[in-house]
Amino acid sequence: MSEELGTGEPDEGRDLFELGLDSLALMRLVGAWRRAGSSVTFQDLVDEPVLTAWYAILRERAGGPAAPAAPPPPASGAEDDTPFALSAMQHAYWIGRQDGQPLGGVAPHFAVELDGSGLDPVRLRTALDRLVDRHGMLRARVGADGRQRYGSGPARFAVHDLRALPREEAEARLADLRERHTHARADPGAGEMFRAALCVLPEDRTRLQIGLDMMAGDALSLRVLLADLRHLYAHPDEPLPPLSLSYRDYLAARAADPGTAGRRAADRAWWQERLAAPPRAPAPPATVALDRPVAASDTALTHVRRLHHWLDPEQKKTFAARAGRRGLTPAAALATAFAEVLAAWSGERRFLLNLPLFDRELLAPDVAGLVGDFSSSLLLDVDLTAQASFLAHARRVQDGIRAGVAHGGYGGVEVLRDLTRAEGSPVLAPVVYTSALGLGEIFTREVQEEFGRPVWIISQGPQVVLDAQVTELDGGLLLNWDVRDGVLARGVPDAAFAAYRALLTSLTEDESAWERPVGPLAPAAHLAAREAATPARVPASGAPLHAAFFRHAETHPGRLAVVREDGTRLSYGELADAARRVTALLRRHGVVEGDTVAITLPKGAAQVVAVLGVLAAGACYAPVGIDQPAARRRRVHETAGARLVLTDPEHAPLCRAVPGLTVLTLDLAAAEPPADGIAAPGP
Repeated sequence: MSEELGTGEPDEGRDLFELGLDSLALMRLVGAWRRAGSSVTFQDLVDEPVLTAWYAILRERAGGPAAPAAPPPPASGAEDDTPFALSAMQHAYWIGRQDGQPLGGVAPHFAVELDGSGLDPVRLRTALDRLVDRHGMLRARVGADGRQRYGSGPARFAVHDLRALPREEAEARLADLRERHTHARADPGAGEMFRAALCVLPEDRTRLQIGLDMMAGDALSLRVLLADLRHLYAHPDEPLPPLSLSYRDYLAARAADPGTAGRRAADRAWWQERLAAPPRAPAPPATVALDRPVAASDTALTHVRRLHHWLDPEQKKTFAARAGRRGLTPAAALATAFAEVLAAWSGERRFLLNLPLFDRELLAPDVAGLVGDFSSSLLLDVDLTAQASFLAHARRVQDGIRAGVAHGGYGGVEVLRDLTRAEGSPVLAPVVYTSALGLGEIFTREVQEEFGRPVWIISQGPQVVLDAQVTELDGGLLLNWDVRDGVLARGVPDAAFAAYRALLTSLTEDESAWERPVGPLAPAAHLAAREAATPARVPASGAPLHAAFFRHAETHPGRLAVVREDGTRLSYGELADAARRVTALLRRHGVVEGDTVAITLPKGAAQVVAVLGVLAAGACYAPVGIDQPAARRRRVHETAGARLVLTDPEHAPLCRAVPGLTVLTLDLAAAEPPADGIAAPGP
């Protein structure tokens, strides 16, 4: 316990969270006790966080039926090319990064630059090759079937010798390299999980660039690989001890844990009960809808910029002490400050916040030295509707975090999938708060002495518009916001971040700030403009989506409706006639109201005809892109429950590869008489 708190043996009657214990440390303790045979849970200990109560619980649970222990991972460390499944978070990264996904087109990755001196490119290349050989996830490949396997080969490493360039030209080149490094969109199918580059500058200066795809490793993995790289570079003749297991072994051991299924089912029921009518993600002023599909080519919507502020060691100590005296962890207090700013700038006092968790269970000692994605997430229901002090809000936030962590067997990614299935459209949580407190410093003193100071740190994530992070750096706290500049309205990120800094300064310098409401954080002019721009709520009409189209086609049949790709034109009357023929074709093949029909067609006029024909039949349509991998196409059809697909002759073979699916080509509808009735299903 004293190890987790970083202090001497604590007073048995003191609140351990006041003494510095955080949720991550408690998760580690619970994992260790459960592996030792106890059935204690996170919730058992968080409800009364004092040692005297814990002793009683541990004695009681030790005497009762112990939780089944997870089988130890196989001590092989083998890294052959046998495929294995992605974790839940890896899968979310893999889908979300693809073009056409809501807020997609962005690779999840860390980009780091360290400015130092005297690095030897040849020696560094050797160290990088050994690092990649040690950690299989740095050379992993993800196939079109959504499974990963270990690849082979040397590290991806480049050297840029800028010593001969004039100063201005060298600076411009560095800026260009940073931009490309920051916004790289690696291909996981080609094994582009990890890369490094060394810029050699005049006066023996160097800049080391490190890029890590989040599918290959989380923030703690970045710390592991930097420490290993330092050792391999500084001590080339001292090999690191071999790892007894691989990331694949770890995932297999977690999946085989007999207690996992029961905990997952119970935690899923807990989340479903609480999120039966969930709030939505906060929506700060934006230039586009936050669920808009985005491709990598939309550079204005994929560009990420970092805002940052550093609390020095003294400020960190003061902030942590004031939080601790009030029974708060620094992480919960900082999360509340972020939430207060979000509430001010989005105009919503209750919303869902996406909190990543670092869920590395130490099943064996070598797990601590693995590189891999051990992360999960929880959805935090932030409710600031009450007119209350910052302290009251922070206590509510902290309770929510602890309850969510206690039911982390069913992660936030899975909860979002359930909500998406229930609502029939993507449900996102694109505003993220990441706390790495308790993990230690990623850029340790030894790493900085060898490679230099971190001068550029940024992360990107798909389906994320704002990611606020807190990490430990140089004894203080580094507070970052990584923002999608083109998505958020101009000026909003900077003004909101300034409000965030001002609030933290107030909490650090003014003891009374904790005991009173935060007050307005957004400028009055902004609030007035938002009020004026908010449209009045209009009640739903109750009419189906297609009703207005067919009504317009009857009253104005000759008006232009669609210009085809070849320049020919369709009037409203012609388009309605073509759609009714599709409706007749579907009905002849047994489609009834409430069925799902998949549509797999190139973008263009044919899609319009198909969608209107499906809706007029009273069915719903599930668009499945012509460029989707076969495995994903099958999963979409299965999830949607589609019994039939509309396509064209060119893409019909793709659709016939899905077993049990009736395939109809759109050209068959021309021979059908137009359907008489248009379905009008209720809401």
